[in-house]
Amino acid sequence: MTAAEPSDVVFLFDVDNTLLDNDQVIRDLRDHLAVEYGEEVRDRYFAIFEDVRTESGYADYLGALQRYRLEDMRDPRVLKISSWLLDYPFAERLYPGALEVVARVVRRGPAVVLSDGDAVFQPLKVERSGLWDAFAGNVLIYVHKERELENVERLFPARRYVMVDDKVRILTAIKGGVGPTRHDRVRAAGTLRPRRGDRRLLPNPRRRRRAHRRTARGQSPRAPHGPDLSSGSSERYTEAARAAR
Repeated sequence: MTAAEPSDVVFLFDVDNTLLDNDQVIRDLRDHLAVEYGEEVRDRYFAIFEDVRTESGYADYLGALQRYRLEDMRDPRVLKISSWLLDYPFAERLYPGALEVVARVVRRGPAVVLSDGDAVFQPLKVERSGLWDAFAGNVLIYVHKERELENVERLFPARRYVMVDDKVRILTAIKGGVGPTRHDRVRAAGTLRPRRGDRRLLPNPRRRRRAHRRTARGQSPRAPHGPDLSSGSSERYTEAARAAR
């Protein structure tokens, strides 16, 4: 995975709600739990899920399931929830054009998955969705990826970096929370926010309030800034790479 010489530009891609519709995965899980186990089980699982996410800093579906099981060891049905999670058809949740975007970008420079998550479910998601092969095995998964930029540079040295992520918090941390050398290199290449996922469309309460006011007036919420991951949009990524020269 380590490059011998620095590349001109390296593209770093988030996964959840950037290339893959993770919001839909969560909705499917909520529906499955409600139908198969009841609303009480669904609500308790997701309460634990949020507790685990707060403690760990990332979404840990299997960790939440293990903690739920410890609360109700006498219910054998719980054992089947893990099978549903592990057998989920993640490839069907890729956004239209996502693989085409990656294929176009790798013609310009190395592309790397840079994601947060656990050591079991998140790698499985990347592999089963087809992203592992699309990125030729260039997959990095951390607990807090914004704190691992030095290791990213070591593994994939480059003069410039393009970060594609749906979360403003991550983009801000990567651009402003590192030393001056890395900060300049990431800033020069640019950070991009794809128009995907509920969190990105309405990333903060102020924007939500503005959107609600526009809806109340019979107007459509304004489209968010940033490149769209729909088919044909990969030109925007290559344009960002050209700007990094």
